[in-house]
Amino acid sequence: MTGDIDRVLIGADRIAETVQRLGQEIARDYQGREPYLVGILKGAVVFLADLARSVPLPLTMDFMAISSYGTSRQSTGIVKITQDLSQNIQGRDVIIVEDIVDTGLTLGYLKDLLHVREPRSLAACTLLNKPSRRKLEVHLDYVGIEIPNEFVVGYGLDYAEKYRNLPDICVLKEQVYANG
Repeated sequence: MTGDIDRVLIGADRIAETVQRLGQEIARDYQGREPYLVGILKGAVVFLADLARSVPLPLTMDFMAISSYGTSRQSTGIVKITQDLSQNIQGRDVIIVEDIVDTGLTLGYLKDLLHVREPRSLAACTLLNKPSRRKLEVHLDYVGIEIPNEFVVGYGLDYAEKYRNLPDICVLKEQVYANG
């Protein structure tokens, strides 16, 4: 598996520091409240677990599964919900937790969908931000690291369901996905 990696873009130590910073920002902004973290499966599961442990407040978590990539490295632009929330969010402080915001289409769709469910507040937190690929401008309340236009894997991010377990965020060798 590591033979498929071109290089490490963001090491595990920097990821950990970034997650701690984001947790502190959320704790500061939600003092006296109970944020409801909504992790977007499957990519955000590792980030969500670490982020939740870094927020020293009572909180709850839930998951949504969204599909816009399939097994390709390019978003199809078509977003579909494959798993919805298990709880009502009306009147709650909801934070959407994403692994990466790329085109903005998925997050824009999610924000519109969740807004009509009348949360008290709705925020977005992403570990990685790739603004060079944005097709839809979306507001991000908490941003970890801005990255260049490269296809990355590791720390929950995948290509064809592989590489999620890498501790670093890495760039794949082009030949790995050239035929995808």
